Amino acid sequence: MNYSHHLVNPAAAAVNAIDMEANIRILPKLQQKIETLEVSSVSEERKEILAPLVEYIKEKAERNEVANINFICTHNSRRSQFAQIWAQAIGQFYDIPVQAFSGGVEVTAFNEKAVKAIKDAGFKIFAEGEENPLYSVHYAEELTPVKMYSKKYDDKVNPQKNFAAVMTCSHADETCPFIPGAEKRIAVKYEDPKEFDNTPEQDQKYKERSEQIAAEMKYVFSSLSIKN
Repeated sequence: MNYSHHLVNPAAAAVNAIDMEANIRILPKLQQKIETLEVSSVSEERKEILAPLVEYIKEKAERNEVANINFICTHNSRRSQFAQIWAQAIGQFYDIPVQAFSGGVEVTAFNEKAVKAIKDAGFKIFAEGEENPLYSVHYAEELTPVKMYSKKYDDKVNPQKNFAAVMTCSHADETCPFIPGAEKRIAVKYEDPKEFDNTPEQDQKYKERSEQIAAEMKYVFSSLSIKN
């Protein structure tokens, strides 16, 4: 399903990202969640994995450029969606110019259990459509919501050049040895909460994966900010 007419042009979004104002207010429940995320939960091993992403964003900021980041997973349904949403919100929280995107090797849908985990964290979410719905994910009242749906990594709403491709799962990293237009490729892999679907642990595991990614994005952006 083509949602391109619903979406903000990436170039225009990048300009908006550069012009982010420090007084923009994150949604209250979400702000509280971000403030309570424990960066100390990020292990030294994970910090090493995240270091290239920190360096990429730092280099862009030093040149007064937006860091375009495309988080890529197999189905663009769980981990890459979590990463896009949290990177965009936490980048705003720390006033770091970033524009986050996501895509997959194939198209499915933003998983409903992942949507629930994001909603429970404090985002406001509105959906339209039934097959591969389009979700408007609000993280600040004054800003355009993030438009989320499952799409391929090279979808036309995603950047075609000058971006970092962040591979969030092993399968996508192995099956896509080359991402056209990417100026940097970074592997930051996460375990798939799908493994716990239809089990008593399902909701808790989706929450854990969302919060792990959130804490790691907080580590990334707090490493670059004077707002700590």
